[in-house]
Amino acid sequence: MKLSNKFRITVENRKKIGGYLFTLPFVLGFVFLFVYPFMQSVVFSFNRLVLDSNGYTLEFVGLSNYIYALMENTDFVETLTETLLNMLAELPVILGFSLFAAVILNQKFKGRTLARVIFFLPVIYGAGVVLKMEQNDYVTQLMRHSDNLFMFSGDALRSLLSSVRVVPDWMVNYVMDAVENIPTVIRSSGIQILVFLAGLQSISPEVYEAAKVEGATGWESFWLVTFPMISPLIITNTVYTIVDSLTSATNPLVDMIKNATISSRGYGASTAMSTIYFLVIAIILGIVFKLISKYIVYTD
Repeated sequence: MKLSNKFRITVENRKKIGGYLFTLPFVLGFVFLFVYPFMQSVVFSFNRLVLDSNGYTLEFVGLSNYIYALMENTDFVETLTETLLNMLAELPVILGFSLFAAVILNQKFKGRTLARVIFFLPVIYGAGVVLKMEQNDYVTQLMRHSDNLFMFSGDALRSLLSSVRVVPDWMVNYVMDAVENIPTVIRSSGIQILVFLAGLQSISPEVYEAAKVEGATGWESFWLVTFPMISPLIITNTVYTIVDSLTSATNPLVDMIKNATISSRGYGASTAMSTIYFLVIAIILGIVFKLISKYIVYTD
């Protein structure tokens, strides 16, 4: 017996249902594992949490914790500003390196699989515990901060480039800082490389063949074919890089928020700081979506 037309599901609706089912676990996890704790932390930020034998009680203090975080605790605002500036400086370097590495790894050459594994290893190495061990390692800190070891210092090259005055000093400082932070850039680029690589592999070779027939060079094919077709992944990697940088285990602001729980202000000040930090990140992501979305090319 055939089903009536009103019970039939079109191919397009089947795809939509499949998409909903695929995202359902994430949505449920988001609601139960994020929304409730977040709302609870917002409530804590307007109160003073007092521990007692029965658990804890809340004493309403209004905006006192927020005033403390923004007006009285100058270290919080200073660290927040420094964290945002560092993220903005690292963002284009990480995205540029990730795209460059993905394009290289997408080429056909011997040992390509091994090369891809090597590029992803820093992601495993960049686990929070390992980074903490690296930060506390005396030899590593000595090599990073010693001005007496020429091989670990770029001051001489920085001074040379500044004296030539071919490019502005701010550009020299930006490039030199990026070069000195190459280990951090590589460690923070593994996921982005995989995302870009997946996008590059999804482009049909026929598109490049058509561009070649039209007389396009490799450089022109990249900007007219490759870049537009992977542009949706740029915003994905941008959002991931921003969130990863601002929530890194080595982020001093994250440590400050954690340590605030044992201060005289307790959980109230800590949750107020975390709420402010969350709102700042949300605003930045909203601005990024607004600025980048207009340049994204979506193809079926």
